This record gives sequence, C-alpha cells and structure tokens, in this order.
Amino acid sequence: MLRRLRIENLVLIREAELDLDGGLNAITGETGAGKTILSGAIGLLLGAKGDTNAIGAVAEEAYVEAEFDLPEEDALGELAALRPEGEESLVLARRIFADGRTRAYAWGRSAAREDVAAAAEALLAMSGQFEQRRLGRPGYQLATLDSFAGVGDSVREARRAWRELQAARRAYEELTRDAVAARERLDGLAALVADTEGLAPGREEELRSERERLRHVTELASGSAAAVAALTGDDERGAADLVAEAERAVAPLERLAPELAAAGESLRGAGLSLREAASDLRAFLDALEAEPGRLEQVEGELERLADLRRRYRAESYAELLERAVAARSELDAIAGGHDPAAAAGDALAAAQAEVDRLHAALRAVRAKAAPAFAEAVAQELAGLGVGEGEFRAELAACDPGAAGADQVTFLVRPNAGLPFAPVAETASGGELSRIALAIAAVAGGETMVFDEIDAGIGGGTAHAVADTLRRLAERAQVVTITHLPQIASVADRHFRVEKFPGDPTHTRIEALDADERRDELERMLGGADFLALLASRENG
Repeated sequence: MLRRLRIENLVLIREAELDLDGGLNAITGETGAGKTILSGAIGLLLGAKGDTNAIGAVAEEAYVEAEFDLPEEDALGELAALRPEGEESLVLARRIFADGRTRAYAWGRSAAREDVAAAAEALLAMSGQFEQRRLGRPGYQLATLDSFAGVGDSVREARRAWRELQAARRAYEELTRDAVAARERLDGLAALVADTEGLAPGREEELRSERERLRHVTELASGSAAAVAALTGDDERGAADLVAEAERAVAPLERLAPELAAAGESLRGAGLSLREAASDLRAFLDALEAEPGRLEQVEGELERLADLRRRYRAESYAELLERAVAARSELDAIAGGHDPAAAAGDALAAAQAEVDRLHAALRAVRAKAAPAFAEAVAQELAGLGVGEGEFRAELAACDPGAAGADQVTFLVRPNAGLPFAPVAETASGGELSRIALAIAAVAGGETMVFDEIDAGIGGGTAHAVADTLRRLAERAQVVTITHLPQIASVADRHFRVEKFPGDPTHTRIEALDADERRDELERMLGGADFLALLASRENG
C-alpha cells in the first residue's frame, strides 16, 4: 500500500501531501488544474527522467517522496542493504536540481535511480508508458497468473530451492573443475594445516603486547631501577629500611599502649610488602637483561603470522585458525574415505531433483489456472467495452529459473476478425488502462494508478469502469485521476486539484470532506445551473 505521497515544487504544485486510503482514491479537478502533475510525480519514482522544466517557478529544486508499507525482502532488491534497523515502512524519493542533476533516495539515503525504480515498480503499477512496459514484461505476466492461481507460497519455495541449486552447482564446479586444480586445492589445505601447526588462539595478541613492552625496555628498566633504589636505597636508607626502623621504634611501646598494636601491625605488613615489591622489581630487571635479542624474535614471529594471513587470504588471525581447523577436518574426512566431489555431486543432484519437483507442481497448477484466468479477464473486458472481450493466457515452457520453467503471454483481440496479439503491442492509452484494470480485477496485485482509464468513454461503459474499480479496490489499493463523476462517486477517498491564479499561478491538492465532495461531484456533473436545467426539463 502507498501510504503517503509528498510533492514539493513540481510544476505548479508548491507543496502537497496526500494521505491515501487503502481502497479507491479519486483525484479530480477542472481541466488544466494540474491533475497530471500527480502522474508525473509517480513517474519520477518509477524511473522517469527528471527535467528542469518540472521545477516550480519560485524554487531551485523539485522533490517527490512516497511512503509504502514495507514489502518482502525480494521486492527491495539492492535497497535492502540501506534499510535502517527496525524500519517498518519503505520511503522512496527523487529530487531534481536546477542544473539538471537528479538524485534518488531510499529512507533518505542516496541510492541508484534504477534500484529505486525497481522497488517502486514492484509495488506500484501506473497507466501510460509505464503500464505498457509492465504489461509486456514476462515476469509480470507470470506473477499475475500466479496471483490468480494462489501459488505465492509455492513460488517462494521454488525461489529458495533455486538459490540452493545455484549454490550446490557452484560448489560442485569448484571441486570438479579439473584434476590439477583439485590436487592443488588439497595441497593447499595440507600446507595450511602444516603452516599453522602449534598456533594457539590469542597468540598474535600476546606477541603484540610483548613487542610493545620490549620496544619500551629502556623506560621499563630505568623506571624499575629507580623504584628498587627508592625501596632499598643505595648509599642511603630506602623506604623499606625506614619502615623497618619505624616498626622497631613502635614494637616495645605496644606493651605500654595496646592501642599502638594496630599501628605496629600495619608497619610490619608494609615492611613485608615493600621487601616483596623490591624482590619482584629485581627479578623483572634481571629478565630484561637476560633477553637482549627477544624483540627481534617477536618481530619475526609477528611477520610470519602476517605472511600466513596474506598467503591464505585471511582477514584476521582468528580467521586463519578457523580455516586451518576446517582444512584439517576436510583432510581427516578424506583420509577416512570421504570424497568431497562425490558428496557435492550428490548434493547437486538432490537440489536439482527438488527444483524439478517444485517446477512440475507449479506447471500443473498454472496450466489448470490459465484458461479460468483468461475467461475471467475476458468477461471483465467485455463489461469495460474493450472490443468483444477476447483474451488468452498462453502458457509455454522456457528455460528454468527462480520462478519455474514456464512463461505466460497475455494475448488480446480487441476487434473481431483481427489476430490475437500480445497485450502491450495491441492497445494504447485508455484502452490499455482498461485491459490492465480487467487483469487486476481478476488477479489483484500491487497499488494501481490510473490516469487515462476514462479516456473516450462515458455512459454505460463509465459505470462499468467505476464498478470494476470499486471491486478492485476491495482487494488492492487504487488511485485514479478522473474527470468522470461515475468513478469519483464510488471512491473511498476523494482529492480535488485546484488551480489558483497569482504570480506565479499554483495548484493545491486537498482531501475533501462530505460537503466538499458533494459540491465537487455536482461540478463534475455540470454544475448547479446545469442540474437545475435538467430538472426543469424533466418536470416540464
């Protein structure tokens, strides 16, 4: 569902925001008021080229933004990577700059125009040139038949199986490309295991820490020696001697003043701690002096680990160890009689069998559904005044793909005596929109936007189109730009486009309340004077 459409500085529209209903939305207004600007705005989201002539007279850029209910991941395509965490709607936008540049956005993040258009096309169907392109696309025709047949879950399962088949095929080809490559791969696994023998988790970090310490050995030695001198003293008494002297002074007094016992105990403990600290510092100094070449050894070992990461294309030391573990497991399995190529072949055969099974099941359902679908569409076309309403859905086999091994072609014969021809090549303008309406009325589908559906029709056909739109709106969201009161009267939500003179002239789009809607329908019927004239003629 298209929840919201925002337009800024596009042709005559300075600013408009339409909160759309889930059913039928009608947009009406006087001829020339700017209704088609709306279809232009939607066209930008569908990938139409931006034109600086579309920028409003008092602005430096034009902007169109649409908010949709969040679709399934497949419909997002390349935009899936841009989705903010926790976001429950899809926001697409296009901007046109005064210098001719355009930008496309998803959730406010810059995106390729083609990716934004692809996502919009998956959610939005629009009459005119976009509709002709959509109706001629084999993928759309197959998806429409599938929607009628109710095989959405089966198609999703087939897509999953197809992805697994491709992965199984890549794995098998990698293992069986040629014997030399297979031998080289096993040699590479053995080399990886040998080169990483004895390496333990965390070893690289330990070496880095040790290198850092060794690089500052002078500072460590100087500081430690100074600390030892302060504790033990050289020619003078150190801290430990002074504390011992204080303890000896206090000890005989503890018998005379028991309250000094705590102080004496503290002095004895401090003396012991100071002597232990001095001993630890001397040991540290001795270790520093005993390893004069240790820094070079650490540097060498770190360089060896870096070389191993480069050689085996590991991003980190942890990844290097993970690959070594996997290599060792595979070599052990081979030694135990496991054949990776044979296992990959079995997995490929199983994946192919699953795909074949799912494709066969889809073909059976599609073959059964196609005649019923064509008959239902033909009945709708007849009611909408499209020729004799002759329509076919021809199913044929094609190269297997994610959605199966079938293709369907929609054929129509708008006039008796002519041959059947593909829908997209046969009709145009309002007739094409009515064909699209008939198909959608039968199969449902995405949000549909109609701009030419009422072209050249009136009377009974207008009522039939209105009724079909109303029925379609019970299953899908519909937006129609219309001049027919028969259509506007059945809308769930009604917007009016109105032009206001000024410098410059501008257009407003507003949702109508019940009274405003009655007035607009009256205008569309010819106005109060015209209706009064009709009433007087009837009464006369």
